[in-house]
Formats: sequence, C-alpha cells, structure tokens
Amino acid sequence: MRIIVSTHQGQLVNDEFDYIICKNENGEFAILKNHIPTVSVIGKGIVRLYLNKQVLFLAVENGILEFKNEIVTIVAQGAFIGRSEENVLNNLEKIKNQRLEANRKEQVDFLTKEQDLINEIKKAKPGNL
Repeated sequence: MRIIVSTHQGQLVNDEFDYIICKNENGEFAILKNHIPTVSVIGKGIVRLYLNKQVLFLAVENGILEFKNEIVTIVAQGAFIGRSEENVLNNLEKIKNQRLEANRKEQVDFLTKEQDLINEIKKAKPGNL
C-alpha cells in the first residue's frame, strides 16, 4: 500500500510499505492491505512504517490519517521520519521550536512595522488639507 505524508512545507513521504502501526492518544491500531476505510486524528503520535523486515518511524503532530483505496494519507502540522523513535521525536520537537521562534520574530517585525506605519500616518497629518 502507498503512504503519503504531507506538511505545510511539502510532501515528506510518498512510498510503498507493507503495513503501518499508528500510536496516538487513544492507543495503537494497525492498517494492513485491504483494511476498511479509516480516518483518525493524530494529535501527537508515532507511526511505524514496515517494509519487509525494516521499520521507519514517523513522528506526527496535529495530523489526520486517512486510509482508502490502499492509500494512507497523513496531513500534519509537523512530521519527521527516521530510523528510531527517540530520534524522530527529538527532531520533531526541534523543528517545532524553530518554527515557534521564527513566528515570534515575524510577530515582533510585524508589530514594529505597524508602529512605524502609524507614526508615518501621524506625521503626514491626513485630514489637514
């Protein structure tokens, strides 16, 4: 079955796997070929992707998993894939912190620019013709 994982930064995974096991706040469930159509929310969780005897770990934050027509689609706010559970969780946390810091900087820049605009409008004395 095909697994497609996307975040706002683009597609992270688009590959074939034998089956997956998803662990979220409600527990674990597996999806194998010919599984019934399924939709699940993954607030914060781990998806194990199995191909032959290899396993990859996918850390997901704020995601939705859908399975239909032999395709698992995961759309998430954040995701990171790797060879160990600890590694993917740490890297996802690192990415999240970098995103929060970038958002803080943008917010500060926005507030500064907004204040500059207000000052320029006052200097122009609109309405005093």
